[in-house]
Amino acid sequence: MHTPMATDHIRYDLLAQDALRGLVRKVLADAAKSGLPGEHHFSISFRTDAEGVRMSPRLREQFPQEMTIILQYQFWDLKVTDAAFEVGLSFGGVPEKLTIPFAAIKSFFDPSVQFGLQFETIEADAPGVADQPAGMAAQAEPAAVQPADVIAAPAEPQPADKPSGEVVRLDRFRKK
Repeated sequence: MHTPMATDHIRYDLLAQDALRGLVRKVLADAAKSGLPGEHHFSISFRTDAEGVRMSPRLREQFPQEMTIILQYQFWDLKVTDAAFEVGLSFGGVPEKLTIPFAAIKSFFDPSVQFGLQFETIEADAPGVADQPAGMAAQAEPAAVQPADVIAAPAEPQPADKPSGEVVRLDRFRKK
């Protein structure tokens, strides 16, 4: 006899993503308060078309869907709130101020220690989500991804013999 999967009314997938975004929030808040320790630096990809993202029209035109920034040497005025962070960066010699909600972040990577997180776009109120088996939450189709080539500060090249970091994907932990 086949037993149907239970419905995930708790929405563990959303809770896990919120917890991991809280990790990113804490790391950025610490960097805003004390600076970047040691060799730590961050590569952050985010959806530029997400609600609450603030950036100049020039950058939005250049990166209508996704952008990656590097917080390493040349950034200023990093401010972190519960919902978002603000940072000043220079793009082609032009200073810009970005506001990025944590919900807009697609990935976070610290190359100095090969630590990374990749976030999924999950619709919390998508129709039929409650009717689907646990771990099978409705997911928005990802927009066409542009090459993530915006770098505010040069990233240090990684030696070929150094092991590459593992990006933690939340769907790895879901029941198939």
